[in-house]
Amino acid sequence: MSVISATSAPAASVSATPRLEELEPPQLPSGADYPSLAAHFAPIFERIAAGARDRDLHRELPFAEIAELNRAGFALLRVPREHGGAGVSVRTFIRLLIDLAAADSNVAHQYRSHAGFVESLRFLDDARSRHWYAQLRAGATVGNASTEKGGNALGTLNTVLTEHGSGPEATWVLNGEKFYATGSLFATHTRVSASLTGRGGDVTGERSFAVVPTNAPGVELDDDWNGFGQKLTATGTARFHDVEIEPLAVLPRRIGTPEAVFEASFFQLVLLAVLAGIARAVREDTATGVRERKRTFNTGLGLPYREDPLIQEATGNIAATAFAVEATVLHAADTFDDALAEAARTGADRHDHTGAVPEGFYTAELAIQQAQITVPEQTIRVASELFLTGGASNTAVEKGLDRHWRNAQTVATHNPIVFRSRQVGDWFINGTLPQGLSAIGDAPVTGSPAAPVND
Repeated sequence: MSVISATSAPAASVSATPRLEELEPPQLPSGADYPSLAAHFAPIFERIAAGARDRDLHRELPFAEIAELNRAGFALLRVPREHGGAGVSVRTFIRLLIDLAAADSNVAHQYRSHAGFVESLRFLDDARSRHWYAQLRAGATVGNASTEKGGNALGTLNTVLTEHGSGPEATWVLNGEKFYATGSLFATHTRVSASLTGRGGDVTGERSFAVVPTNAPGVELDDDWNGFGQKLTATGTARFHDVEIEPLAVLPRRIGTPEAVFEASFFQLVLLAVLAGIARAVREDTATGVRERKRTFNTGLGLPYREDPLIQEATGNIAATAFAVEATVLHAADTFDDALAEAARTGADRHDHTGAVPEGFYTAELAIQQAQITVPEQTIRVASELFLTGGASNTAVEKGLDRHWRNAQTVATHNPIVFRSRQVGDWFINGTLPQGLSAIGDAPVTGSPAAPVND
């Protein structure tokens, strides 16, 4: 049996973990334009926002909120229409994700893994893409289990997929442990990165993904994430013990392909959308707090608080920064739509594409790199400036305003800004494209060769 434990969350919440066989197919929203979709999801977003503070204060995982979104078709937004989805543009999806993150950044963050998986399907062979699109249309959602805590060399993985048999009858077995499994407790499946072993048992150096039902025998998911922010994303440990994997659930990942470049950047775009939502939530909480405050300071002008020009200026600065953050993220989203259009024209979205990565993919990657330098810092700053507009009373625990700073800081740590700044500078000076390593791990000893470059 699979084991799902919650070391911090209430046991009642864990029992709500979805099983595909128990779900009804989600209802697809009508229309693919932002205004109609925003109206469709607005009531759900409002309910999510109403409980966001209390969920954070009491550490209540948002199982019910995510289930309602899934029933309303949120998980199908980027699934192409010909495969039963809404087929919205990247820009429209990111706008809706920002709206959701403004309501609760934890809930929006949970869709990062699922959204990345959906994007990867357009690059797979027909058999695999058809199979997984059908699963999504039936209600499947997909979490993520990639990063290992330590002991693996940079660019390698200790989690392994071992092949048994050959040809159409071949099966695979998965073994390993992951430190982060964001969203997997809320999902029917989790996608696990792994090294491949040859039939002799030796690790080949190749990398693949295994899409694993979260209720499969041998799967253990712990809600043991102990970060001070994004506490409700179920970002905990995942263990896999001799988990049997069907061939269609093994998804190859080739180094340097359009799929690898695109999805790595798309994962970061989702994080930026979460930050943009946090910045908007800060703006709204700032304005509401000032509007409702009666008391003022003896060092001020003695005006009603909402009419004090200095407080108005501070609020205006927060609002302008939130606007700039969101505009930056949406501009980056446009580059992804452009990249996919170029891929469709050139055939770079086919699984058997052997040509160069389209230029538009690198344009999108560089847009993300630059946004990652500015958006996190700006969001963290306004989350701090919120406290300047209300004084010590804004630090009251029951107000929960500190969650914006904690959540923004936690999301920002996914991508150290100094590394992004260096890569962007190298591009503009020397024309060197940004490169990443295939997996986080222990750095090599100085002077020894680095791991192979990947997405």
